[in-house]
Amino acid sequence: MPHALVRAMERPELEMRSQAFAANVMALCAEVRKLPTGRTPADQLLDAATSVGANYRASSRARSRAEFVAKLGIVAEEIDESVYWLELMLRTNLGDPSAVGRLLPEAKELRAIFAASYRTARLGKTRKAQ
Repeated sequence: MPHALVRAMERPELEMRSQAFAANVMALCAEVRKLPTGRTPADQLLDAATSVGANYRASSRARSRAEFVAKLGIVAEEIDESVYWLELMLRTNLGDPSAVGRLLPEAKELRAIFAASYRTARLGKTRKAQ
């Protein structure tokens, strides 16, 4: 099964973490959106952050290894985009700096986890094809 690449104990934890991350981003974005230049960054961050958990959850229901790898690729891209928007918010003083500062380390940690999972999944696919 494609989802066997992530140990059973890790998957529920990552699903909960990615959902908690999205919920915290939603709260931040509700405030940032009220600022004159906050609408676009807030909307972009919200789209990316909520996509992480949704696509990670969808990866567990993949019908093939290729679909599993593709979903993980989307997860890795979306969490990286989330990091970008959080860094931009810090740089431009959009939103509460302490809230953004709490979210950024979690986003970077999730990015490292999902990037490693994606690499592992991709390599597993490549090895099977040889």
